[in-house]
Amino acid sequence: MTMQQLPLGVRLPDRATFDSFVAGPNTQAVVRLRAIATGERTVVWVCGPSGSGRTHLLHAVCAAMPLNLRIAYLPLANLPQGEGVTAALESAAEVDVLCLDDLDSVVGEPAAERALFSAYRRLEERQRSLLVSASQPPAALPWTLADIGSRFAASEVFVLQPLDEAAQHEALTRRAAARGLDLPEDTARYLLRRSPRDMASLCRLLDDIDVASLSAQRRLTVPFVREWLDRT
Repeated sequence: MTMQQLPLGVRLPDRATFDSFVAGPNTQAVVRLRAIATGERTVVWVCGPSGSGRTHLLHAVCAAMPLNLRIAYLPLANLPQGEGVTAALESAAEVDVLCLDDLDSVVGEPAAERALFSAYRRLEERQRSLLVSASQPPAALPWTLADIGSRFAASEVFVLQPLDEAAQHEALTRRAAARGLDLPEDTARYLLRRSPRDMASLCRLLDDIDVASLSAQRRLTVPFVREWLDRT
């Protein structure tokens, strides 16, 4: 990922790609987002609770884009509210693909919605793509500017479904492999039984255990993980 691809200077996680995302019941959403990465122009809204993978998917689209296209990824919940959000939206509207994460964090703010509507129109006029993530579908949000709410309501909306235990197991195994970890089957099953079941929490837990195992020079066995969980 080069900085030319991310004109706003946001650095994305190396592991957040389509290959590292276990689709499970969300295959249709993944197929659609892959199409954006191959050049299809559209507006897509991806929603789901925290830990459902929506941020991962936005990152994956950015990672898969050709080097000659300009991409902007805006984590709206983490930007300075008010003028910070509006200025970022104004500058980002000139890219080829605009990814807006946690858009619901600015819904209800008139200035932010006006800047969003302006960015939407400019991208639409230039036939560029807009990809949005939020906790809920657009029709469920309290818009103050009806025009932008109705436009998003007419876009393609995908509601991400939680992974079952088998898919979560696969996702943990893939993440471990990406970190160069040997995660035994019995350890993965133990983590799934003893930990929060959303993938964001599971991945953070695996990362923490990885650090602990390196520090202790121990393998990721069930006894080691049990000891570590009992201490934390």
